[in-house]
Amino acid sequence: MNGGKNGMDEFRFIDRSNSNAEKYTLRKKLFHTEEVMPMWVADMDIATPECVLEALKERLNHPIFGYEIMPDSAYAAQIAWMREHHSFEIKREWLSYSPSVVASIGCAIRALSEEGDEVIVMDPVYPPFYSMVKENNRHLILHPLKPDVEGKYHFDLEQLRTQITSKTKLLLFCSPHNPIGRVWSREELTLLGRFCLEHGIRIISDEIHCDIVYKPHTHIPMASLSLELSENTVTLIGPGKTFNMAGFSISTVCIASDTLQRAYEEERQRVHFGDGAALSHVAFEAAYTYGGPWHRNVMDHLSRNVRLIEEWCRKNPVIRFRPPEATYLAWLDCRELGLGDRELREFFVHKAGLGLSPGLSFGKEGSGFMRLNFAVPTVVLEDALEKLSGALRG
Repeated sequence: MNGGKNGMDEFRFIDRSNSNAEKYTLRKKLFHTEEVMPMWVADMDIATPECVLEALKERLNHPIFGYEIMPDSAYAAQIAWMREHHSFEIKREWLSYSPSVVASIGCAIRALSEEGDEVIVMDPVYPPFYSMVKENNRHLILHPLKPDVEGKYHFDLEQLRTQITSKTKLLLFCSPHNPIGRVWSREELTLLGRFCLEHGIRIISDEIHCDIVYKPHTHIPMASLSLELSENTVTLIGPGKTFNMAGFSISTVCIASDTLQRAYEEERQRVHFGDGAALSHVAFEAAYTYGGPWHRNVMDHLSRNVRLIEEWCRKNPVIRFRPPEATYLAWLDCRELGLGDRELREFFVHKAGLGLSPGLSFGKEGSGFMRLNFAVPTVVLEDALEKLSGALRG
């Protein structure tokens, strides 16, 4: 089965404006105009791997689409992928289906804490981290991630030690991190993991971006560091970011601890996730089985786009950019423009014609930043940067 085309055809421009793509259908609601290039939602404007499309076409030859369960062969494909790419040995019984990482976060919060308990969230971060805590009647402990002089963000365990209490039960951890693009080092993960073990804090680790990592960086799953951390961590993974498959609504939850797994499974049964859909199962298994060549190609393409943004920022130093260690999301430091957050958003929408994610939506520490999704054909990124150049000149 064809894992990915050779050459650049798979990175050509594809018009999604009439395909019910969220980034297009919500333009008017979010930006109050249709006249923006949408570069906010974290999916790719790049064709899903041919191996996935071929597998789906083959499945469509069978005319019945009734109830199905997630096949063991699909889990086996993910297990093999995680072993090969992340040296993470996962047992089949640790895995269960979930429709999305956000659904998994909500389920895990309810399973592993009580109403009124405290949950650590590192600011800035993916917005549902905040909403899942609040909507499940838990209290947020906001730990600020701070950039050093080179723009590289870090957490501060000494400060975190002063923030926690006896009611702090969970850490929501983003690894690799969205939006700042950090790949946490082994030392950082070990220290943070040890901190959580010392204080009886369970870790819910969102690792959905684990495959979008740039050399020489290496993603290390938190649960792979030690037996103790394996027993203390709920790991959330899936093919959505890796293979541009968010529309299939399929991911997995990995829990090694029998105790945590029982608690999670009880909650999962209460909300009744079910076991996914026929075409999602097929796409999931095909991607992890045959998607390696496509993944290598797309990482080369994304790396070229990173260099393009770097070069643009060297010519336009009023906007600063530290190349991400992971993800296809550029965290643009726009503070030198001297604009308030509302003015900054208006500048990008009405002057540059770009629909980006405002940094403030990721938390207080995102003030003055904008997040740009560069998982697009190079010609699209070039057009976006030219629009931004024109806005700055104006």
